[in-house]
Amino acid sequence: MNAPDTAAIPSWKRAGSRRRIALIFLVLIPTITSSYTMARLLPERASIVLDALLVAAFGILFAWISVGFWAFMGGLFVLLTKRDRFRVSKSCDGRDLSIPDTNARTAILIPIYNEEVNRVFAGVRTVYRSLKQTGSLDRFDIFLLSDSTSPDVWVEEEEAWHGFRLEEEGTEAHVFYRKRDNNIKRKSGNVADFCRRWGKNYRYMIVFDADSVMTGESMVRLVQIMEDRPDIGIVQTLPLAVNRETLIARVQQFANHVQGPLLAAGLHFWQLGDAQYCGHNAILRVEPFMKHCQLPRLPGKGSLSGDILSHDFVESALMCRAGYGIWLAYDIEGSYEETPPTLLDELKRDRRWCQGNLQHMRLIFTRGFFPAHRALFLNGVLTYGSALLWLTFLVVNSAQAVSEALFEPIYMPILRKILPSMPVWRPHWALSLLGSTTLLLFLPKILSALPILVKDFRARAYGGPIRLYTSVFLEVVLSMILTPIRMIFHSLFIVSTLLGKSIGWGTQSRDDRGTTWREAFAAHWWGTLLGLAWGGVVYWIIPSFFWWISPMIFSFVLSIPISVFTGRASVGRFFRKIGLFLVPSEVRLPPILQDLEDNMERPARYSPFGHSRKQGFLRAAVAPHTHALHMAMQAPRRKKRASPLREETRKRLVEKALRLGPNALSAKEKTALLKDPERLRELHRGVWTLDDEEKSALWGLSLPKE
Repeated sequence: MNAPDTAAIPSWKRAGSRRRIALIFLVLIPTITSSYTMARLLPERASIVLDALLVAAFGILFAWISVGFWAFMGGLFVLLTKRDRFRVSKSCDGRDLSIPDTNARTAILIPIYNEEVNRVFAGVRTVYRSLKQTGSLDRFDIFLLSDSTSPDVWVEEEEAWHGFRLEEEGTEAHVFYRKRDNNIKRKSGNVADFCRRWGKNYRYMIVFDADSVMTGESMVRLVQIMEDRPDIGIVQTLPLAVNRETLIARVQQFANHVQGPLLAAGLHFWQLGDAQYCGHNAILRVEPFMKHCQLPRLPGKGSLSGDILSHDFVESALMCRAGYGIWLAYDIEGSYEETPPTLLDELKRDRRWCQGNLQHMRLIFTRGFFPAHRALFLNGVLTYGSALLWLTFLVVNSAQAVSEALFEPIYMPILRKILPSMPVWRPHWALSLLGSTTLLLFLPKILSALPILVKDFRARAYGGPIRLYTSVFLEVVLSMILTPIRMIFHSLFIVSTLLGKSIGWGTQSRDDRGTTWREAFAAHWWGTLLGLAWGGVVYWIIPSFFWWISPMIFSFVLSIPISVFTGRASVGRFFRKIGLFLVPSEVRLPPILQDLEDNMERPARYSPFGHSRKQGFLRAAVAPHTHALHMAMQAPRRKKRASPLREETRKRLVEKALRLGPNALSAKEKTALLKDPERLRELHRGVWTLDDEEKSALWGLSLPKE
């Protein structure tokens, strides 16, 4: 397929340019006014440089939250007026679920990395059956793309895939499994590997996360949009957060359902066809993606070089540079995901995103990128950089307040004026500045419930208007409590990344196990000490200023119990019981989420062996069926002949395993045996010919009694 014709400027581009110019004025004028007010409120002193830095930091932060405010206002306009002539899903209105072009095949990609296998395949089974109900299953194939490094998870994935094929498909081929040996470039490399191997067979691909679920109808609608609009490269849906029980996750789910549609509609209003791709729950046109979206490796050394971690924003910028539009289908329902269950899990994810977003600083001035995507790169940097700015702003102000309490003010600043400068307090200016900043931060949260209240039946899905607004208020309170904790962690992430400290590729937690006191103490002890020291010094020297910063100080000091309390499922269930932080999927469970829940409860397939399905390596070494399956899936691989030293090492591994049992092997050693069919076959035979009862018991076998 050829690139879209760019000779004629589409009407949405002209409208988008006008809207963004208006947005610039809406942001700049209040920012300049507020920054000027801030400068006049600062006490007179000799340090012009310090004043300038404070005003600059305040101006950047005020502009950044202003952009978010106007995004919400744009969404409020769209959702209340229903006026959106550029809505990308408009062509699907009133259509059936047919896909007329028989060549419009779509691959559904599910990259997985040491995930909870039962949850992954429950999602696969749910999506598969939903597609089957649309009558368009023959246009879709599902690919499980594994980068798992755990030997037990690897074998469990193979067994789950094979069992699914036997139960659901018979001889049909719609669900495929591939285990990658080399995990280069993480998820983006996993998707790129699929494109090199099978991309030419598909016109579109829908990319999932391991916890993503989407209805078959939604996926068919996405294909219809792409078929109707050959100028579109990516359509991003709005995934709604579901299925979490902990307090912090329930609050995030609630905010996602109430504020998410408003923000998504607002982003669509300002961005139109220059939107961003979020990496999952989106459909992509395969041919231009393969041709134009190959990610470069950033040259140099350090944490800002190497493979690009936050690949999605870069891929969307590359797609737009190639002449294809990227749209946010904010009104397509049936797209779901799950959020981190605890504050610590959220911060672990943010650490990775922080490094990836900071890498974008090196791409802002890349030739050919559109201004909209340069702005998105900058916004991604400020998502975490703003925390360091806020922290710096607060530290400098605290230091200023302490210094003014300890030292006499200077009434004849040499660098400023010849005449004396007397300190002047302008309370009405200060209140106006505080009020405007508070308005920008919290008014969108309050207004986000308006589109829900317009339709009374929707408000009932949130527990009714009173519980809805009570939940909104409590979400604001909890956000204020958690923001200082997030601020110091994000500041630490920024500093450590700039100092060259990179991160590994960790497994994401996808259960509601909560945070233990030990884990919370290990993560937050230094924040607690920081709060005690900061608050203690300020209170001792200038008690009046302490009460201005007390909410932040209390969050620091109480960060350990806050982390434990918000991560408990029992607390989240309590709020659900009294009707707070409810979301529609909890009041009336959608069919696809009911199917997912049912599939999660499916009993494991019968096995005559007592090994848990979590003991993948043990099953591959002992159970004949699992052993044969793993061997069959390894057979097609072409392996180079191993060196004599490696051959000898693996022979010793087999001897060690037979002598000491599977628990004596490390994960790396187990993986080495699983990758070597000949040695695994030798181990399998050796296990079944053991004549020592104690050694057999180590493998879950018992010798027959004479």
